[in-house]
Order: sequence, then C-alpha cells, then structure tokens
Amino acid sequence: MGGIDDVAFDILTRFHVIAVVGCSRNVGKPSHDVPEYLQQNGYKIVPVNPYADYILGEKAYHALKDIEFPIDVVDVFRPASEAMDIARQALDVHAKALWLQEGIMNEEVEKFAKDNGMLFVMNRCMMKEHYSHLIKQ
Repeated sequence: MGGIDDVAFDILTRFHVIAVVGCSRNVGKPSHDVPEYLQQNGYKIVPVNPYADYILGEKAYHALKDIEFPIDVVDVFRPASEAMDIARQALDVHAKALWLQEGIMNEEVEKFAKDNGMLFVMNRCMMKEHYSHLIKQ
C-alpha cells in the first residue's frame, strides 16, 4: 500500500462521515483546507466549531454531542492537551475512528481509543494520506 498503514487505509476507504473538531473558516489554514479537500473527494464533512454557523457550506456544530446523525470518524485539529476530552466525546457519539492530525500526538488518547474499540491514527494528515495512497492508485 505504498507506506500507508492498514488502519489509516481502512478508515479512508470504509468511512465517509467525518466530524472535524476545530474546523476553521479561514482559507489557508490546514483546519480549513484539509476538510475542504476531503469534501471535494466525496466525504461528508461535519464542522465542529462553536464560533461558526456554517463552514464549507455545511452546518457547523458547537460540539460532537450536538450532531444529530451518525459520525464515522472524528478528525481532530485541536491541541494534544484537548485530545482526551475529544476522545471521550467521540466515544459518547459512537464514532468508529479517531484521527489526530499531523503534529498532534497523545499516547494516552491512543490507549483510550483502542481500549474502547475505536480505530486510531495520530500525527498524520488525512489529506496527505488520501492523496498519496488513494488518488494515485
């Protein structure tokens, strides 16, 4: 698979509803551009940002618990110090996977997610993984 691990590949190919915690309205920020790329490639993006009503043409939610439909993946663009709280919220909404974006690492969160049956990736960019390994196949 050209270097992508099986878990990341599984997440990117099986799941299509991605709640993006920390999604930004600001073009040029990774927390805007990555979800925009994913949206353009067929994923349903659900922005989670308490300071926005709409991002990328989608209703933005204040918190994961406010989303009224099933979420496959929680993609995190928040500091590692906030990741455990987000992981607990992801578990509460029955997300199947938790993905900490590039630069976000927390081994405690990794253990929590895996112990609770969630697929888990950290310190990797969903856009880069998708582009490098799925688009170029």
